[in-house]
Amino acid sequence: MKKLFLFCAFLVGLWLAVFTFKVFNMGGEYQSIIVNFKDDIAITQLEEGLNKITLKVNQTPTLNSEFSTDKQIYILEGDKETLRKLRRSKLREKIEYIEPNYIYHTLEIPNDPDYGKQWNLRAINVERAWADSKGEGITVAVIDTGVSRVPDLEQTEFVEGYDFVNDRTEALDDVGHGTHVAGTIAQSTNNNYGVAGIAYQAKIMPLKVLGYNGGTVADIAEAIRFAADNGADVINMSLGGGGDSHLMRDAIDYAHKKGVVIIAAAGNENENSASYPARYAKVISVSALDAIGEKAPYSNFGAGIDISAPGGSDKGLIIQETITGSNQQPSFEGYQGTSMASPHVAGVAALIKATGIKDPDEVREILVQSSREIAEDPFNHYGAGQLDAGAAVQLALKGKITVKDFLRWLRDSGYLNPGFWIDGGTIMLLPKLGMVIGSYLLAWFIRNYLVFNFNLASGLVFGSSGLFVLQGLYIFDLPQWPMRLFGSSLPELGNVVMGTNSLNPIFASVLIPFILIVLFLGHQSLKWLAIGSCLGVASCLGISAFYDPHVWGLGSGIVAQGFLLVNALLCFGLAYLASKNDQVLTN
Repeated sequence: MKKLFLFCAFLVGLWLAVFTFKVFNMGGEYQSIIVNFKDDIAITQLEEGLNKITLKVNQTPTLNSEFSTDKQIYILEGDKETLRKLRRSKLREKIEYIEPNYIYHTLEIPNDPDYGKQWNLRAINVERAWADSKGEGITVAVIDTGVSRVPDLEQTEFVEGYDFVNDRTEALDDVGHGTHVAGTIAQSTNNNYGVAGIAYQAKIMPLKVLGYNGGTVADIAEAIRFAADNGADVINMSLGGGGDSHLMRDAIDYAHKKGVVIIAAAGNENENSASYPARYAKVISVSALDAIGEKAPYSNFGAGIDISAPGGSDKGLIIQETITGSNQQPSFEGYQGTSMASPHVAGVAALIKATGIKDPDEVREILVQSSREIAEDPFNHYGAGQLDAGAAVQLALKGKITVKDFLRWLRDSGYLNPGFWIDGGTIMLLPKLGMVIGSYLLAWFIRNYLVFNFNLASGLVFGSSGLFVLQGLYIFDLPQWPMRLFGSSLPELGNVVMGTNSLNPIFASVLIPFILIVLFLGHQSLKWLAIGSCLGVASCLGISAFYDPHVWGLGSGIVAQGFLLVNALLCFGLAYLASKNDQVLTN
């Protein structure tokens, strides 16, 4: 375990070392650069100075806009090389700041043409949730009037259900209620048709227990057990009545023990109590909100309410595709009721479960803790608060890092761009691979709170990169040597102090880490500062061996490269020996 920990620490140090070479080249996408000059510099002087730098690459600086005249903000077409030239030019002392003119993009928005009418999905912050979860692999049982495969459910995956009213396998809807509810949960999305659903990659299990005249407790209880026995992860019941039932309670207990999250509508009587089955302790009871976030006029409240979600009202209805009329034709209809609020919570529960949360009580706790609390709610209109899908998924993922996280991070960081891997040729391939792996491990440590103790982390930074961002700072009239000093790694300190590389063989070797280990080995805390420095120096020397293998007196060829690699291995071995038979402390 200790070897694995030290190796992970080394890779993170490797990431820091490579990042010092790439720091000004990474980040977001940009094709131009923002240059903000000090206000007391004449514009003609600035343009002349800029042209001296940029004429070589046929670039002409232009004012950002007519509103930037007083601020002297220029936009310059260019890439990372142009940015580097500007930061090192003589104009630097006349500039307040230089930064990439990043290109921003909108968040993911479905291409369903009527998504703009779904105020309810934006009200629960669903777009933020979709960045991490869409309900993939989760089955939601819709215990209702059945579900019909209307066009906007054609791409939604269904699993086998049952019609308990007519005792048959095919659980078609003949009322329209269940199809509308299923649409809120998992309407086919990004299909250039209709509207969207919350957990649109989840599967629907249609269970028909209601007809035009309602349904019995016996059928509903049997449907709950069927769902639990056939792989349902979430049950939605947009139904209710006034009576307690031992049969129903036993079925709910049975499903809960099998890990099923059970959600039900609170009722539409505007009474001071949730109806059954929402009233049961192991069921998440949902009251309804209108389009402005207030309790819908019809919604039950008070005793038994756990959370609130959009249910619609005359101020705005919940639109999904369902069936209507005697010929049961597909149609986009606006409904209102706690029946419409409940599937919002069921959809978010599916998003949470898709992150890997299994325990239904943990799902409930996530829904409760992530909800937007209402400060004054004396009559318990809202329960724990208003449903927030984005916050719920973020809370569910807290302490986790998924493959999807990693792939998205690779994309956003530019590592999926072939140019990143080609730039520098094969000589930089291994260091860049170390940077990618080290970044992933760093993210994993942070997300799981397994961060190194302060002394180890400080030593790792000091040895591998220093506070490298300081090298890019310029503060008017202040000396720059402190920035260079604190912004340098331990192997670079000799160059910074002496102004030459004459001390390079001493600082770029195992000697300084060895001295630190000898001095601090007997100290329980500072020992880890020395170990971190060893790992950091090992990382820096390993990168330098490939990127810039220049050592004073040894040249920059294979001899210098061998010197750096041997010392990198010695530093790593020294760190391992110093950490043997001890435990890593965490803060």
